[in-house]
Amino acid sequence: MSTHKSIGTRNESSLHRTLKFQYAGPGGKTEAVTGEYVADGIRADGEYIEVQTGSFAPLEKKVRELAKNAKVRIIHPIAVKKTIEVYDKASVGKKSGGITHGKLLYRRRSPAKGTQWSIFDALIHAPTLPLIRKVSIEIAFVEITEKRIKDGKGSWRRKGISIVDKELSAWHESILFKKPSDYLRFIPFKKNEEFTGSLLAESAGIDTQTARKALYVLTKMNVVKRIGKQGNSWKYVRG
Repeated sequence: MSTHKSIGTRNESSLHRTLKFQYAGPGGKTEAVTGEYVADGIRADGEYIEVQTGSFAPLEKKVRELAKNAKVRIIHPIAVKKTIEVYDKASVGKKSGGITHGKLLYRRRSPAKGTQWSIFDALIHAPTLPLIRKVSIEIAFVEITEKRIKDGKGSWRRKGISIVDKELSAWHESILFKKPSDYLRFIPFKKNEEFTGSLLAESAGIDTQTARKALYVLTKMNVVKRIGKQGNSWKYVRG
């Protein structure tokens, strides 16, 4: 029995698989074994690739180990457009990991739209990950198609409809963060200029919850620092 630590390919989404091959690139390979871990891929120049669609917390230990040997790039897809397709319950093919047959019941556009600020949803439980030497994070802005089946086994929020797969529909652009200072793009203030979470939200055109989440992560990364309080609000300056 293998002792390599990997999520494996059995349950990976089409989105994950497509990005894995895309970022491994010419001359690279996927499912690269290194020590007790299996990286999603390794590029021809030796850089490891990890595609992570959700929180970065499960990746932290693995990435620290991989980074001891080579550079590591974490690819985080953010959906700027999502189309949802719902099929009847006879439509799922478990072995192939997607919709293989059956009737499309309906298709709709999701109102959810990711932005660059969505990266903090992934970083919130692993805020020091960007501080690891030789680790970079790349946001890939994509359009996806989420395929679901009406099988009565899914979340009550979706009225029993299960998510079966996510497919890449289009790739737009990417932002690569190689070092902590690259995250200063999120702070629209000059050096030594004081600001609060509310002022950041107003200046950046985001909600206050997103601003607080971003400031928590950026403080842990030493990109910004707290310098005191203004009433009940923390004051910050760029680190």
